[in-house]
Amino acid sequence: MAPHVGRVMACDITPGMLQVVQDEASKRELSNIEVRQASAENLPFEDCAFDAVLCRFTAHHWDDFEAGLREARRVLKPGGLAVFVDVTAPEDAVSDSWLQTLELMRDISHVRDYSIGEWVSALGRSGFLVKGLTRSRLRMAFESWVARTQTPAERVDGIHSLQRGAPAVVKDRLGLEEDGSFLLDVTVFTVSRP
Repeated sequence: MAPHVGRVMACDITPGMLQVVQDEASKRELSNIEVRQASAENLPFEDCAFDAVLCRFTAHHWDDFEAGLREARRVLKPGGLAVFVDVTAPEDAVSDSWLQTLELMRDISHVRDYSIGEWVSALGRSGFLVKGLTRSRLRMAFESWVARTQTPAERVDGIHSLQRGAPAVVKDRLGLEEDGSFLLDVTVFTVSRP
């Protein structure tokens, strides 16, 4: 977004992710990006500070999902736009349980992938007006997926074991491949603050 706006405030709870942002901004010669370490549930910004809030693949790590949404609304100006992009859980309980287990084994900071219904309800309770949602499927190449989080070998083996033992409905729903690669449902929620 930085090339298209006056100022970007990148916020994350982990210093390592903020360093990646700073390194990439420097590499691209983007001088309008600031970073701030904070949790989504306790943002260090004044009310109505931002024209837009963009959140990509983080909500499934928040300790308190709705508190994070309420904070996003709090810092957004009235009439402002918010876009949340995240993995969304399958609607069927069996596939949902399997996905949550695989995600947690890969990355112990995982809390929960929420279903589209859970997202829409939580956004409404948090004071947002849902303008639209776009669904897609994203292929996760297994080796890259576990390498990004430096998943320990014993958990990688456990994930493979679970995948091999998954019931047919889960294998079909997640599009499990022989090498462990699979498909995630991803949804983009476009919302506004009335």
